[in-house]
Amino acid sequence: MFLRKAKNKKTGRTYLSIVHGYRDKISKKSRTKTIESLGYLDELEKEYDDPIAYFEEKVKQMNREQESEKFPMTFRIRSGERIQSDEANRKNLGYAALSKIYHELGIHTFLMNRQRHTKEEYDANSIMKLLVFARLLYPASKKKTYNNKDLFFEKMEFSLDDLYRCLSFFNKHKDALQLWIHERIKEQQGRNTSLVYYDVTNYYFEIDEQDELRRKGVSKEHRPDPIVQMGLFMDTDGIPITYGLHAGNTLDKQTLIPMLGKIQRNFSLGKIIVVADKGMTTGDNIWYTLSAKNGYILSYSIRGANKKFKDYVLDQDGYRSIGDDFKIKSRLYPREITVTSKSGKKIKKTVDEKQVIFYSRKYASKAKADRAAALEKAKDLINNPSKYSKATAYGAAKYVKNLTFDSKTGEILESAKQTLLFNEEKLRKEEELDGYYAIMTSEYKESDERIVELYRGLWKIEESFKVTKSDLESRPVYLSRQEHIEAHFLTCFVSLVIARLLEHRLKGKHSVTAVLDSLRKASCSHIQENYYLFDHYDDVLADIEKELGIDLGKKCLSLGEIKKILGAVKKG
Repeated sequence: MFLRKAKNKKTGRTYLSIVHGYRDKISKKSRTKTIESLGYLDELEKEYDDPIAYFEEKVKQMNREQESEKFPMTFRIRSGERIQSDEANRKNLGYAALSKIYHELGIHTFLMNRQRHTKEEYDANSIMKLLVFARLLYPASKKKTYNNKDLFFEKMEFSLDDLYRCLSFFNKHKDALQLWIHERIKEQQGRNTSLVYYDVTNYYFEIDEQDELRRKGVSKEHRPDPIVQMGLFMDTDGIPITYGLHAGNTLDKQTLIPMLGKIQRNFSLGKIIVVADKGMTTGDNIWYTLSAKNGYILSYSIRGANKKFKDYVLDQDGYRSIGDDFKIKSRLYPREITVTSKSGKKIKKTVDEKQVIFYSRKYASKAKADRAAALEKAKDLINNPSKYSKATAYGAAKYVKNLTFDSKTGEILESAKQTLLFNEEKLRKEEELDGYYAIMTSEYKESDERIVELYRGLWKIEESFKVTKSDLESRPVYLSRQEHIEAHFLTCFVSLVIARLLEHRLKGKHSVTAVLDSLRKASCSHIQENYYLFDHYDDVLADIEKELGIDLGKKCLSLGEIKKILGAVKKG
């Protein structure tokens, strides 16, 4: 605000008023608004010795009060005043918390340094920020994300074509960026990689065409669409380390060796203990892990094991009860595994490992509940075989005796329909193993309870996959060019890392879903001039203020104050 001294050319009299200067968000021109009309100088001199000095001091006081949040703001809206067509009145400021993590990781520095050696004129850093912030708060297609860029206060002066061209740039530097982020996390918070968790999931495409990467395979969501496999390594604290994409028809177990080789070559983690589920428990994976002087904690399929191992599991000798619903035992045992030699020949090797077996009544109840729907379907299939085919009988067929299908149509053969019987023996054998779980590990010095505890940490990576598929909506994937697909998953990975780091900074008090929901709601509406009105505040935003120093609790902010907040978080 300042004191305006307007001189009337006809009368020569000077009129004083207190005005507020601002930049019009539509026209981009400087404008002023009268805050208080004071009167003509000659009239005011009758009341004040020095009106100009008096009111200039008053303006200074008003500016001080405004800066100290004591200044009352008054907005007048004319009755019937209309919203301008296509005007971006609603904006988000919650992304400031994401921007702080982004800049602490130095992603902007990495991208600007890499782009410096190219002839491209687009701003790769601005494009990455849009794709990451929008993926976290307003996940959508690349085109819709571009159309929604005005939701943010960032300057995003690039075209949609620039965005698509930049995807190729991102793909070129995807491995280097993952390593850069890892080094920054290690430098800033001493990344804990004594345990690394590994798991695989897949993402489906709306485009039915297949290529080297998009292949039809075993979908986690039982969809017929082409998929791509993603292997993800995560550290002990649940922060992603690196990822890799594999063709959709690649088996889960075939992804570990190339991924382990990548992380060993590039990330200098020293000795690591790989924790993974039973899909990774193969002779080749175990032998490769041990040969690289690493360790493993892997679950093991009891139902798929030989009779000797099942007998050991069911033998109650050696179990220690912990409460009424849990018991555990273990043994050191030389187990024979099959390993593929360099020539492709299968050879037998023996590994000395600790085998931890435990029983949980909760797991037993879950197994029974999970089986219930399949049993009901099996009984209905026996009574109404014409309703089913090989595809629709999935999950229930194993409980039906004499079931045969036409090899061409998949329909149940007429000759089989008359002899269908429920397989009681199959059910009995499954039920006796309900609730039992086996873990194989090279870490024989660790206690049984500690091995189980370490293995259960695998839920963090499973939750990360859920975050990418639900909160980040990373699938279905609509892109077709492989380098664009790779870049899409890079932005999803960067988004996941930022979300996990923010969750970690908040000490795990709030889930990723809750944090992103609160940041999404930390939005504002343009009122008048350069002022924005906020309408949401909660415990998550209060904790963000405590931990990150970003105040998102003010009801009204000027554009200048908003720019100060966004400028502060970029200092890293």
